[in-house]
Amino acid sequence: MGDKMQTDDGSAKTGSALQSGDHGQLLDVIDRLRASGIDRHVPLPQLVVCGDQSSGKSSVLEAVSGVHFPTKDTLCTRFATELILRHSVSPNIDIQIRPSHDRPDDEKTKLLAFKAPKGDIDQFPSLVEAAKEVIGIDAHAKRFSEDVLRVELSGPHQPNLTLVDLPGLFHSGSKQQSSDEAKLVKSLVQRYMKNERSIILAVVSAKNDYANQIVTDLARKVDPKGSRTMGIITKPDTLIPGSDSEMSFLNLAKNEDVAFRLGWHVLRNRDFNTRDYATEQRDQEEKDFLSQGVWTLLPANMLGIDPLKPRLSNVLREQITSVLPNLIEDVERGINDCNVRLDRLGDIRETLQEQRQYLVRISQRFSALVKSAVDGIYGDEYFGDPTTPIGESKRLRAVIQDLLLRFAKDLHLNGQQQKIINEVDEAANGDIGRTIQHSDYLDHVHDLMRKTRGRELPGTFNPLIIGDLFFEQSRPWKALTNRYCRDVLNAIKTSLEYTIDTITDSKTAEGLLKELLYPAMMTRTSHLHTKVSEVLEPYHSGHAITYNHYFTETIQKARKEHHEKEHAKRVRAFFGAQPNDSSIYIDDQVDFSKLVESLDISSEADMDRFACSEATYCMIAYYKVAMKVFVDNFSVLAVEKCMLSDLAHVLSPDLVMRLGDDLLNAIAAESESSMLERQRTTEKLKTLQGGLVNLNRFNRLRSAGDTDKQCGATSKDGTSSDEDEMINKNVLRGEHEVAPIWSEPKEENVIEVAQEPPPSLGEESVVSMNEGSNFLSWGSGNVSKPKKRKGKPKSTLVGFAD
Repeated sequence: MGDKMQTDDGSAKTGSALQSGDHGQLLDVIDRLRASGIDRHVPLPQLVVCGDQSSGKSSVLEAVSGVHFPTKDTLCTRFATELILRHSVSPNIDIQIRPSHDRPDDEKTKLLAFKAPKGDIDQFPSLVEAAKEVIGIDAHAKRFSEDVLRVELSGPHQPNLTLVDLPGLFHSGSKQQSSDEAKLVKSLVQRYMKNERSIILAVVSAKNDYANQIVTDLARKVDPKGSRTMGIITKPDTLIPGSDSEMSFLNLAKNEDVAFRLGWHVLRNRDFNTRDYATEQRDQEEKDFLSQGVWTLLPANMLGIDPLKPRLSNVLREQITSVLPNLIEDVERGINDCNVRLDRLGDIRETLQEQRQYLVRISQRFSALVKSAVDGIYGDEYFGDPTTPIGESKRLRAVIQDLLLRFAKDLHLNGQQQKIINEVDEAANGDIGRTIQHSDYLDHVHDLMRKTRGRELPGTFNPLIIGDLFFEQSRPWKALTNRYCRDVLNAIKTSLEYTIDTITDSKTAEGLLKELLYPAMMTRTSHLHTKVSEVLEPYHSGHAITYNHYFTETIQKARKEHHEKEHAKRVRAFFGAQPNDSSIYIDDQVDFSKLVESLDISSEADMDRFACSEATYCMIAYYKVAMKVFVDNFSVLAVEKCMLSDLAHVLSPDLVMRLGDDLLNAIAAESESSMLERQRTTEKLKTLQGGLVNLNRFNRLRSAGDTDKQCGATSKDGTSSDEDEMINKNVLRGEHEVAPIWSEPKEENVIEVAQEPPPSLGEESVVSMNEGSNFLSWGSGNVSKPKKRKGKPKSTLVGFAD
């Protein structure tokens, strides 16, 4: 066949280019990463061969590799097989077992130690049988294994290609396979197919209607746009020439029915009569069949095994090349993740001295972060993205500022027991129930003055009436203040818990919260409650006292506003305008004398009514002055001084140095889960660092080749340059700089920063408060947490003083 340029369907440019050393090195890098187990942490690019049972998957692999696969007991339906094909001068075969991550350590050791007996490629079936026995699957087994059989074949006729052969899909159970196994196989295949970096090779048998085959349905579900799927039609010789079925599969191969970006390919399999044919015979039979009938309507590069090999090689190469930059970024993020976890876990600490040193470092980090959060300096990477709920909650000063501004606004809008208006129409929607007209309020004041009258002269009022009216108007202040107290306490608690969860492991964090932070914050909370009661007390009883000149100015302003509203009301009535009209058109003459007469507000003949009006003005003026003072006192004297002042000192190095040995050990001693987590994270870090070394080396080699080796990435003998080795050494030492990541991977027994947003401030469910008693608990069970903690401390309730 002639050389062809690459097309969207993945066809080849040239045969020689596909066997280039660069291509082989690229595949070797990915295969080494997969062999090291890095695909458990980072998805790798791969070709996955999927199909229903008896669809001809094994025949496709045999045609590609030239090696017979054992099929007598449906071995390939029992576990995944990595088929690694490499072009080399001499033939060789190597078989290994990559144990499942869930295997016990002793079984992993046994499987990793497996060495297939030496033999040539013709003995491949017997070598696979030996591996099968070690894995523990026999002809009567009713289960599938998560282990992976790794088969590496090299030879002068092999392409540079790596395939992952998956178990065959089947609809229902039988004597050999149960229904549960059908679900297990489907789940396994879907897991491989869902990898966005996988190229799906969907093998479809022409013996059955492709619409009824499971693989086509799965492929369209996981890859709805068909952007990373190639279809392979097998057994076309079973179709009756000229039949509707043959035409249907021809249209399918033309990409006219189920459209895939990588297109379709047609292969003729060995049948029962030709099962023992040599590779050359098999290939010739295929060429003869596909060179006649309707199949001649298809391009030659879509027919037969010869163009399929380079086509697959090219598809895989382009896939790896396209995802390589993102793959490196993912590995770097994984390394950063591991470093963050290991930093949180700290060093191994078995002695009291090691434990104390560890807590001192934790307290220093805690104090620095809390101080930054309170001061509003968010330069540390800990604070993350402010647009996310977690990043916002960590910025404590911003949250408190927002809460206090909302408190001031809420008190201004909703702090009055009754809103005094001149007209019903002035009431905002939803406020009708708590509004009262000015005239009706004067009636209320008159009734109160009548009941509390002393020796004051007619037309005057007892100064104490101002206090009585104010205390009545400011009645909602206590409930509003208590609600915002809860919000402030919850914001502080959430911020502190995020901080402690970020800098240490869950067991140590639990101990620090229970033994040190919660008790300290309960004390501060008690002081806050006491101070809030002190600040509220002058506005609930006693005498109305102020020396602020703003009081007299406000009285005059209140009178003026009332008169202006009264004048506006009379003008609208004079011109027949509606109460809400801001302007009207006048086409007639206006009698100025009558207009002036209508604006005249005569003196109040009822002296008591006049006194009520003056007392109301005084109460409104005093309310405005007192509200401004109260907002500042609550913000500064209560919140700032009682809660935020020296908040960073609740966990200080000095406090750690004074801890008793028993308490120190209870807090800082490592748990078994922490030690296991360190071991797993260290293993993961080692795997990722090794993978990054390989990726960086290849990426530099490739970049050097693209620029005619101007950077001198390698020497003539292929060894790494000094700069390359320096990068790799830095990676292994953990000094490689990577971008910070704030989405912690979720793993079992792994410390994790909360991924759910913190509860909304102000929700009743956030902090447990008993209605009417205003109690708040600093126990770990009352605020939605980033994760559930083991051994919740008992909650202690601290109440607001009445």
